[in-house]
Amino acid sequence: MNDLIRKTRTYRRFHQDRAISRETLTELVELARLGGSARNCQPWQYQLVTDSETAAAIFPHLGWAGYLSDWRGPEQGERPSAYVLCLLNRQRLKGSDAEAQFDLGIATQNLLLGAMEQGIGGCRIGSFAPHVARLFQMPEHLELSLVIALGYPRETVVLEETDGDDIRYWRDQNSIHHVPKRKLSELIVELPRQAG
Repeated sequence: MNDLIRKTRTYRRFHQDRAISRETLTELVELARLGGSARNCQPWQYQLVTDSETAAAIFPHLGWAGYLSDWRGPEQGERPSAYVLCLLNRQRLKGSDAEAQFDLGIATQNLLLGAMEQGIGGCRIGSFAPHVARLFQMPEHLELSLVIALGYPRETVVLEETDGDDIRYWRDQNSIHHVPKRKLSELIVELPRQAG
């Protein structure tokens, strides 16, 4: 599990010609389905995209990497071969939107861990144009909240500890993607108890 978690990074460049089947995406959504859910309301539904025409229609409307401002996203041949669109079903929502977003974090991490176990990388994309939802006949009670791009990775991602507050990811001259992580010692705190 430790190794799988370390390998489950955000990948943004893929072997576009390697297809991912609908059956594989269905298996990954099964893992998402099994995650915890606040009030057990399970408000998330998923649109699976495996055909290249729909994938190509989605691609231009996605934002790819906020810290890589001069990079417009993966080139032709490096684009995702599949997507999972995460749709909030407002008719099933019993708690707050925040609770639903916590559920989505759990669900998508399950999905991405399962994908990586099969050698498939992914990228959660919250920056997308409204046009993505308009590609589909979307009922009013469904709201597109997140796009997960999937494919077989075509890049190397390296984790490294940061010595300060600069947590911006970057690429070196060999196009290796570096992701700074805060040290474990900076995450664990010892808070004194309140008196009384």
